[in-house]
Amino acid sequence: MKNKKMVHAYSNAELDANLEAEDPHILISVLLEELLKSMRIFEVNLEKQTSDLRLRNKHLTRALTIIYGLQSSLNMEKGGEIAENLFRLYEYAKQQLLDSAQTENGRALTVAITSLEEITTTWRVLGIDNNAPRARAGGRP
Repeated sequence: MKNKKMVHAYSNAELDANLEAEDPHILISVLLEELLKSMRIFEVNLEKQTSDLRLRNKHLTRALTIIYGLQSSLNMEKGGEIAENLFRLYEYAKQQLLDSAQTENGRALTVAITSLEEITTTWRVLGIDNNAPRARAGGRP
């Protein structure tokens, strides 16, 4: 019975991923949201007395992997200065994660999270604006 549930969950996740991949904007939105989620969980687990080391390490690795994916998806030729700035922001976030992991101090990490929240909000708004004409034309919202 457990295996059926796992197969069903995997199938649903694969279907969701395929649907998201059809719209790169949605995929980047999901990556940004997941990055923020992992960074927040990592940040909460920095304090020695209350930390869950397994959870902290899992979300550090996850956040770093997502950052790599976001950086790799940038088109530096077409994106110009915006792509360069995003690359630097992702690099800054990565450095703050690594520094926080080493020092177990999340003060600088908070700045990176706030900056990424602003980018995520802007990205979400751009997606709504870009999808509005398709929705009116009968396309996917």
